[in-house]
Amino acid sequence: MDIGSTIRAIRKRKNITIAQICEMTGLSQGFMSQVETNKTSPSISTLENIAHALKVPLAYLLLKKEERMRIVRKDERTITTSGSEHLKVEHLSSTKNVRMMIVEFPPGTMIGDAPHAHEGEEVHVVIKGSIYAEQGEDGAEFGEGDSFSWNACTPHLVRNIGEDTAIVLISIYTENENGQELI
Repeated sequence: MDIGSTIRAIRKRKNITIAQICEMTGLSQGFMSQVETNKTSPSISTLENIAHALKVPLAYLLLKKEERMRIVRKDERTITTSGSEHLKVEHLSSTKNVRMMIVEFPPGTMIGDAPHAHEGEEVHVVIKGSIYAEQGEDGAEFGEGDSFSWNACTPHLVRNIGEDTAIVLISIYTENENGQELI
């Protein structure tokens, strides 16, 4: 864990000197220097005092870099295709277990050639167009603004039933951390 570098980066971004943070926390400059260079590991109580002085939540100091906010600008999105229909998939953002994407369905297309199943849970929001979604024996038509969700382990399909391209925002939760393509 690289808590010291995080503390130093926050302190510098907020234009706080080591002397000032020591005054606020009662810690010595030598100790703070060792904390910031990761030469010593402060107790939770000491970290709590440092977090308070920096005006950040203690939990933020404990996050690993990959657990912090990840930013994906619109022009930086990864775009892939999916299935035999080569549906356009824009990958918005993800965490260890959640992925969000926008999928474009040209008229008459669907994900896959037949209902499919995979690990995870999905939430869909129709941004534009008309789609039909089916899971097992349940099926319904959806229009702009409608949403639905399901456990993806039961065979399911999503098909554009409109005359224009349908755009669907999809969020997938899975306990699988290997980034396997599920759509």
